[in-house]
Amino acid sequence: MTSDNLLADWRQRALTLENALNTVMVGMPKPVRSVVVALFARGHVLLEGDVGVGKTTLLQALARGIGGGYQRIEGTIDLMPSDLIYYTQLGDDGRPRVLPGPLLAQGEKLSVFFFNEINRARPQVHALLLRLMAERTIAAFNREFEFAHLTVFADRNRVEREETFELPAASRDRFLMEILIEAPTDRAHLEALMFDARFHDTQALLSPVPEGLIDPAQLDGLASTLQHTISASPALRHYGTELWLATREPARYGVLLPEIEVEELMAAGAGPRGVAMLVRAARVHAWLEGRAAIVPEDLRTVFVDTIAHRLALQPVYEAQRAEIARPLAAEILRRVAAP
Repeated sequence: MTSDNLLADWRQRALTLENALNTVMVGMPKPVRSVVVALFARGHVLLEGDVGVGKTTLLQALARGIGGGYQRIEGTIDLMPSDLIYYTQLGDDGRPRVLPGPLLAQGEKLSVFFFNEINRARPQVHALLLRLMAERTIAAFNREFEFAHLTVFADRNRVEREETFELPAASRDRFLMEILIEAPTDRAHLEALMFDARFHDTQALLSPVPEGLIDPAQLDGLASTLQHTISASPALRHYGTELWLATREPARYGVLLPEIEVEELMAAGAGPRGVAMLVRAARVHAWLEGRAAIVPEDLRTVFVDTIAHRLALQPVYEAQRAEIARPLAAEILRRVAAP
């Protein structure tokens, strides 16, 4: 099969997966598309949203569609790094037994790992997760466990501040995207979520999602082919560079935010890793749209999800990050002229 035919075949599978996820996450096409982009860009994801909007259901559906293993862990103040790897219990014979924790329970078949309320866990736990994300390996029981196909998802408790440990800027930068998941606003969708019984039974809701649409063992190879195939014109490259510079000096590009001194807002803009991930995501979006080259709309579609969480604000504004970062990224898009 030629490279073009391979990409076309995989695109049909990706769109089938996306359509299946949209039957589960009614009225949420944008976050669903972003999750699919992240999967094929081979990047990890922060999920942002209130309680009960379907983040866990989305990831269970994604794991079912991929055909790999799914595990979840809850962040708590007393969670230790070892709790991700193993736990102990008394066996029937009264002797202690060591059993695999959530990272090892499904071995190297694990494809989707969800860390719920990551900011409730201590930095030592974050460090283990960041190593897993970067290297896709874990050292335990005198051996290395490899997770070649793993995608890590994490969300934060946005309401409570006591006994929480927020991710610093360098840690946030390890995530390809921060995807906002909110309940739909369309009245018909709200009524369906409230009264349609299929949305009240998670297992029944997931059952129509085809199993194993995507072979996780082929994801990395496909992602590499895709990144070397989807091109970018000189005009598009210039536009992308202007967007990058605007994250560093938004005031110079005329960016305005209500009641914010934009000249004093930034501690740092996006770094090289961040903008490289922006282009990775834009290439995947172009491919999903059936294009052989990135166009400005591809960059614009993934820009806020890929860049907003990387914008480092001055300490006086950092407490307002949730209210500032995404509007700032959106305003940069508005101010930088597309070719």
